[in-house]
Amino acid sequence: MLAGIRSVWPLLAAITVLALGNGLNGSLVSLQSQAADFDASVTGIIMSGYPLGLIAGTWITARLVRHVGQIRVFAAFASCLSTVVLLIPLWVDPVWWFGMRFLTGLCITGLYVVCESWLNAASTNANRGRLLAVYSILLYAAMGLGQLLLNVEDESGFVRFILLSALFSLSLVPVSLVKADVPPVGQARSVSLATIYRASPLAFIATILNGVGQNAFFSMGAVYGVKQGLTISSVSVMMMMATLALAVTQFPFGWLSDRYDRRKVLMWLSFMAAVAAGACFVGGLVSPLALIVLFTIFGGLSLPLYSLVLAHANDHLHRDQMLGASGKLALIYGLGAVAGPLISGWAMRQFGGAGFMGLMIAVYGAMGLFALWRMLRRPGLELSSGVAPVPPLSASVGLDRG
Repeated sequence: MLAGIRSVWPLLAAITVLALGNGLNGSLVSLQSQAADFDASVTGIIMSGYPLGLIAGTWITARLVRHVGQIRVFAAFASCLSTVVLLIPLWVDPVWWFGMRFLTGLCITGLYVVCESWLNAASTNANRGRLLAVYSILLYAAMGLGQLLLNVEDESGFVRFILLSALFSLSLVPVSLVKADVPPVGQARSVSLATIYRASPLAFIATILNGVGQNAFFSMGAVYGVKQGLTISSVSVMMMMATLALAVTQFPFGWLSDRYDRRKVLMWLSFMAAVAAGACFVGGLVSPLALIVLFTIFGGLSLPLYSLVLAHANDHLHRDQMLGASGKLALIYGLGAVAGPLISGWAMRQFGGAGFMGLMIAVYGAMGLFALWRMLRRPGLELSSGVAPVPPLSASVGLDRG
């Protein structure tokens, strides 16, 4: 295991610094939109540019990697990203910010794609699960800690964006110093969206719902906190704790899904997440601390669901379809992610902070009900494929997209 980590330490160092900046990135832009007195629905439109960039990134990166290699693609995307975030505060304009969010999503997705394909190629069947676990823990821990950077004083409105640019630039350093050649990216069998739906309707629908819920969580959660009366420092703690909760709960829930019907675990976690979202209504009325605690519980229950959904999809696919299916599932996730901030922005405009949690209750309640319906329609499988922690922006560059 230690030998495996040593072989990919530049990659793990790079992704940690990258995720630290990305943790700050989404919350910062949404809070700047609030400070500029943009309507919540306008903020939702701005934030929807990111998942649109995600979709574009899953298509563009595959071709770039095959032509020039992973290190060059990583360097290009990191350089572009460092520049894009510096351009955001130049003009306080929703159209401009939407465009910058689109480019940010494209670059971030390209960087994650490179990292994950590199990690998969460098690992073996004996250590891949553990390496992905280390990767996932570093990713989410850094994203959570990045929320604390919201507390950096910034009277000019530029300081935190400069800090973002510096972090994204620093992520280049460990990757640029790699001596050995990066393992080649393998080929995979192409999989259509119809094939995925026929194999597992639950995985298909739950991936869309996870896209809606998770991207609304990360892009509009800070706005929700402000609307609930929290200070910026409290919002940063709330978002940090909810993200860190994922690193704690992912393994136990994965363990449960390996030993019981995965759909049953998905169903109960979805219902519990919906209940936790409902409890946040009460927590917001009691005290800021109560809201932070309940929001943390909600994050720990809802955020691991995507990994379980991907594992459930793999349960119903042939081995040579799994890599191709992961790319298509990332595309489905991206489509849901576009809708997340749009719907949550509209809901908060109509109903205030309650609209945000109302959406979460609807999303995770619907996921639980659909899982229950699928359990009644089809008996469970005897064999489980196992769960490897997968970040929300996971995609594969090994897919034949022709």
